[in-house]
Amino acid sequence: MEPGTNFDVIVIGGGINGSGIARDAALRGLKVLLLDKTDIAAGATSWSSRLIHGGLRYLEHGEISLVHESLQERERLLHIAPHIVFPLPLTLPIYGYHKRGPLKIRAGMIAYDLLSYNKSTPRHRMFSRSGALIHEPGLNPDGLQGAARYYDAQIVFPERLSVENMLDAVAHGTVVRNRARVSDLVLEAGVVRGVRFVDEADGQLHTVRGKTVVNVAGPWVDDVLTSAGVGLPDRPLVGMTKGTHIVVEPFAGAPADAIYIEARTDGRPYFIIPWNRLYLIGTTDDRYNGDPDLVVPGEDEISYLLNETNFAIPEARLDRDSVRYAYAGLRPLPYQNNGLESAITRRHIIHDHAPLVSGLLSIVGGKLTTYRNLAEHTVNKVGKLLGRDLPKSTTGKVRLPGAPENMGAFVAAFHRERPNWLSEHSASYLVHVYGTRAGAVVELAERESALREVISPTTGAIAATIVFSFTSEYASTLTDAIMRRSMIGYATDAGFDALEGAATAMRLASGWDEARASRELAAHRRYMERFLPQRVAATSLSQ
Repeated sequence: MEPGTNFDVIVIGGGINGSGIARDAALRGLKVLLLDKTDIAAGATSWSSRLIHGGLRYLEHGEISLVHESLQERERLLHIAPHIVFPLPLTLPIYGYHKRGPLKIRAGMIAYDLLSYNKSTPRHRMFSRSGALIHEPGLNPDGLQGAARYYDAQIVFPERLSVENMLDAVAHGTVVRNRARVSDLVLEAGVVRGVRFVDEADGQLHTVRGKTVVNVAGPWVDDVLTSAGVGLPDRPLVGMTKGTHIVVEPFAGAPADAIYIEARTDGRPYFIIPWNRLYLIGTTDDRYNGDPDLVVPGEDEISYLLNETNFAIPEARLDRDSVRYAYAGLRPLPYQNNGLESAITRRHIIHDHAPLVSGLLSIVGGKLTTYRNLAEHTVNKVGKLLGRDLPKSTTGKVRLPGAPENMGAFVAAFHRERPNWLSEHSASYLVHVYGTRAGAVVELAERESALREVISPTTGAIAATIVFSFTSEYASTLTDAIMRRSMIGYATDAGFDALEGAATAMRLASGWDEARASRELAAHRRYMERFLPQRVAATSLSQ
């Protein structure tokens, strides 16, 4: 960034909310700086259930407006990001031991349909007991009373949603700095005038000016405030709950639809979701008071999810060795020191720190599904703080950088026109990760034949994806490229088969020496330890 630059808004945190705010602000003509202490989507965004959903269970907590908002945003995302967001059928089995019987479920389904009156997905349908077992024969028949089938949406890689929001923000003038840890706010007479941040690459301290600051650091919101001495004296803004997921390969009795079911032991709803040619099972929901940087799955949580799945689908017979990898993340919810975790609102709060500090907003809560609406409301507020009459937000209509106008036609054309060296498997991988940006990856490989090599047989990813992460998508480390750009790290083997090929690609195309490649590989393997506590990872990590 140019010395002396004075930004209209500095956004702290590059998760889905932060990248969404940066995009909305940039598209409305504001000068934006986006900072993240690690990388885009490296925090809570990466550890979700990877659903774009209305929040069916929020109905019983009376949050009708939140459900309506979520359903409207779901429809918008199906339009602006059809390459990474798509309809997902879910089956909700109803058992005699459940808290919610057939009549209550049917009422909820009718309400869900009414609140999404303009949706493009099918309406719900109800199944009898026999109909439910015909539809999903793997379900436990004992006590089964029926089932409901309805639609929400899935985003296989929410990391890509954040990256594409960031890229569109950059295309409209936003400056992005990863590995930029905010250490303090610049305050003058109770007015925010910018931030100080440490460049984690070289340890240098930088000061940058800004007319407003939006603190959207997720689980680290209170840390940012405390470092500047502007935290609330009586209580924190954020109260975190921990959610753990496990990932398994397809198993006996595995459902065709996603399954949304009440756990037998504690009545908490959880999901069994077909995802990325695997199954994603979760999540748990427990209060967490530890270091947000150290959250990892617990063996008790993994056992809970395995046991519940085996009860719901008796043929599954999953055990600890079935878990390919697991991950845990934090929900940065509004602070609440007691009560049920599931009852804490998922609605977002835009906290204005005036009159203590003017020009400072902190974002608390929110859902992946409603990030765009949160961003629009936040930028509206920023406009008022700046005293500017901003144009209306267009992010609900303007497609993201990788979004084609017609997904089916685009996929067919990409396969038809692919070069001879690109396999059908690799072509499918590229279009479902990058959308229309897949063409730019292919162009890079066309210029350098060594980048055509398939480095991940499981996914079909080619070496060019790693180099593209650095040259075109603001990756700073090998982990950024594997986990939040190419998405290789979410394959069955968690991307370990691609590591050497990825490092070789960077040696060839970007001039990494052996020392840099070794450091990057070692750092990535250490990173994977935090959410890959299983035997296959342990073997790979010891090599």
